[in-house]
Amino acid sequence: MPNHYYSDLYLKLQGLNQGSRSVDEYFKKMEIIMIRANVIEDRETTVARFLNGLNRKIMNVIELQHYIELEDMVHMAMKVDRQIKRRGITHF
Repeated sequence: MPNHYYSDLYLKLQGLNQGSRSVDEYFKKMEIIMIRANVIEDRETTVARFLNGLNRKIMNVIELQHYIELEDMVHMAMKVDRQIKRRGITHF
């Protein structure tokens, strides 16, 4: 692969955020980019990357919790996302 391919992927990863995606879609996109870019980082960095890209209302709830595993954080963020959508709060 050309060098610019990996540079483009790293830039995409750095700027990735949830936006209008569901938490599940956002997390899967992050995972795919990390795999394609061959990113290997410690657990804390990946957790921080995921948390930083979440929509603000979801991030605020998740930050109050203590998580050891990324998967637990993702599942809780998905629950919060569904709860927010059920309540009809769509603006972040």
